[in-house]
Amino acid sequence: MNSVNSVALVTGGSRGIGAATALRLARDGMDVAITYTRDAEAAAGVVGKIEALGRRALSVRSDAGSPDGPGTAVEETVRAFGRLDVVVNNAGVGVLGPVESLAPADVDRVLDINVRGVFLTSRAAVGRMARGGRIITIGSCMTQRVPGPGGTLYAMSKASLTGLTKALARELGERGITANLVHPGPVDTDMNPADGPHAGPQAATTALGRFGAPDEVASMVSFLAGPDAAYVTGGEFSVDGGYAA
Repeated sequence: MNSVNSVALVTGGSRGIGAATALRLARDGMDVAITYTRDAEAAAGVVGKIEALGRRALSVRSDAGSPDGPGTAVEETVRAFGRLDVVVNNAGVGVLGPVESLAPADVDRVLDINVRGVFLTSRAAVGRMARGGRIITIGSCMTQRVPGPGGTLYAMSKASLTGLTKALARELGERGITANLVHPGPVDTDMNPADGPHAGPQAATTALGRFGAPDEVASMVSFLAGPDAAYVTGGEFSVDGGYAA
């Protein structure tokens, strides 16, 4: 697939890894739609930056955890741009705490966004993709190593994406659509800042001894969305500074 003039949809693209990914794909020559849930101002800022790069941009208010939100985001993207080539399933939520403290509502919220939302977005997207389409999902280093207590629900939700990605790769291979999974380690975002109260222990779990930058994760997504990754599917790629080493 030639990245230039392709169309990408990045869920949760108003900040953090999602925003960095949207901008990187725009620099690669793609038109980009992003979804957001609450922060319209942040989404507008990302759209403005994409347009400043000379690409078309769209923000769609969509709840990844709702039954209809993922499909609506895909349809609005296709309506605006006429096609869809790349989906980056980035929207996610983390609820951490002792397993006995997690309420059923916590379980529903995390699984609705991190699992069902990814499945529904992917399902809607493949019906709109031609050969060469790409599904790229953002997982977590905690699917490979859980360094301490409190991560049961989040790790479970992200680990399920391995099975989904491999099954999609098998199902969609004959159609020339690839599916891959990117596992970030500790990354410096508003939700998990590198100067936050829990940053030191997180950085210490990596071989490089530091947090990653959102752009470093976006670089891997860019590769998987580009022409050099046409023969890559069903894979898991760590961008974690050696967290899982």
